[in-house]
Amino acid sequence: MNREDFRFFHKLRVRWAEVDLQKIVFNAHYLMYFDTAVADYWRALAMPYEEAMHLLQGDLYVKKATVEFNASARMDDRLDIGLKCARIGNSSMQFLGAIFRGEELLITCELVYVFADPATQTSRPVPAVLREMLTGYEAGEGMLRVKTGTWAELGEEASRIRTAVFVQEQRIPVELEWDEADQTAVHAVAYNRLAQAVATGRLLPADNGVAKIGRMAVHQVLRGCGFGEQVLRALAAEAQRRGDRGIELHAQRTARDFYARLGFQPQGAPYEEAGIPHITMTSALPLAR
Repeated sequence: MNREDFRFFHKLRVRWAEVDLQKIVFNAHYLMYFDTAVADYWRALAMPYEEAMHLLQGDLYVKKATVEFNASARMDDRLDIGLKCARIGNSSMQFLGAIFRGEELLITCELVYVFADPATQTSRPVPAVLREMLTGYEAGEGMLRVKTGTWAELGEEASRIRTAVFVQEQRIPVELEWDEADQTAVHAVAYNRLAQAVATGRLLPADNGVAKIGRMAVHQVLRGCGFGEQVLRALAAEAQRRGDRGIELHAQRTARDFYARLGFQPQGAPYEEAGIPHITMTSALPLAR
């Protein structure tokens, strides 16, 4: 196998607890590395795994796992784990994986999963929509569809995501989360191929040509996959279409680097909103690529 054989890569660094006295990785940890990569593979498909499998009325169970050793990984190595869905049968799917240190192939694996009823663990046919997601991802297709619209059109799903992220996870008081601005804002909601809403944000009317984007929220298990960026770009495109010249947002401090990568610059000193550190950031339109 070569690196070019894979579209998906998971990165990790070998930790001291995973090596023996010779600083070589214990063999059993390679399966753990592949298992971690599989979890991130589902995230790349914009699938919150537990909720998605409940929707699909099944779950995946490992039927076969084989590992072939070419060379050992060592303490502090930076590894790239390539993974691809190579075949989908009636009820099973085969994943092939490889661990690289730079261009050097260290380990390969084959993982076979069976889609089954979680109550009885009897096999079921792989749902057509899951089959299409896997083949589409491997073909390089996008996994998200971002829709923009009014609160009347998208409010129910935007509200569900914001409640989970801001009210339940971040414990922002309900009375601070909802305001009249929702009625006049342009909202964006990102959907995966199971039609699950997984991210949202809103665009307020411009003030002197500067739009304000806020309420950016991504499903907890899907953060870091680029889905928030897709929502932000969809809202920025709406702002540009209506003639706005720039964007302002109140970024949570933990998201500052995310916005900085897209060209946003901090303005002024940090402050608190709803008990959470924020900083104002601005960007011209269009957003940096």
